[in-house]
Amino acid sequence: MKAVILAGGKGTRGKPYTDFFPKAMIPINGKPLIHHIIDYIGSFRFIDEILIVSDFKGLGGQMQNYLENIVFRKKITFIQDSQSGTAGDLIHVSKKLKGSSEFLLWFVDNLCAVDLRKMLQKFKEKKSLVCIATRNTRKEETGFAIVKDGIIQEFREKPIINMQMSECLGIYILDTKVLGKIKTNKTNNLSYDVLQKLSKNGKISSFDVGKKYWFDIESPVIVERNESFVKQIIKEMES
Repeated sequence: MKAVILAGGKGTRGKPYTDFFPKAMIPINGKPLIHHIIDYIGSFRFIDEILIVSDFKGLGGQMQNYLENIVFRKKITFIQDSQSGTAGDLIHVSKKLKGSSEFLLWFVDNLCAVDLRKMLQKFKEKKSLVCIATRNTRKEETGFAIVKDGIIQEFREKPIINMQMSECLGIYILDTKVLGKIKTNKTNNLSYDVLQKLSKNGKISSFDVGKKYWFDIESPVIVERNESFVKQIIKEMES
C-alpha cells in the first residue's frame, strides 16, 4: 500500500514564515514536521512507498534537499505539485498508484498518532470507498467561563470540549476507484467536489481517533504556543 503526503499548500496561515520555507519544514523537537510524519507512516509495515507532492521547483526544493540526505525505512518518491487542487493532485499521482486497491492520504499539516492499522480495518469492514479520521473532542486554545444569569461562576482554562459534530482530520484512506470520479478539466477540492457526493450514498466511513491528540501545524508561532501539547503527540508517534 502506498501513502501520499500532500505538502504543496501555500501556507497562507503561516505567513510571514512560509514566505521563506514550506510549512512541511516547520521545526518540531529538532526535526522538520515532514520528517516526523514520514517516520510515523513508515513504521507501519503495510506501507511500502511514500509519495510526497509539493512545489519542488519553489520552496518545496528545501524539503527535497533535506529528505534526500536522510535514510528512511520506506522508499520516498517526489512528485511536482500540479497546482490543480487537492483532488487534481491525486489525478496527477494516479500513475504511481496503479496496481494498488487503496492508498493513504495525509495532509502535511496534520500531526496525530492515529492507528493506521485499525483505520485500514475499519475501511475494509465498512466496504467504503473512503475512510476519514475524525474526532469528537477538542482541546481549546483559549479560556472559557461558565455563565449563569450574566454572572461568571467558574473559569475553565483551555478545556477539552465535546463537539456536536465530528471534526474531519486531514488523514484519509481511499479506494483507488475514487480517482475515476475526479473531473480532470477543472481545479478540484477533494472534500466538496468529490467526497460530498459519495457521502450521500453511504460510501464514506469515519474512524474516530478517540483520545489520541491531533494538532493542525499551521505556523511556528502556534507550535511554540502549544509546545507541551505538540511534544505529547510526537511522543505518541514515536512510541
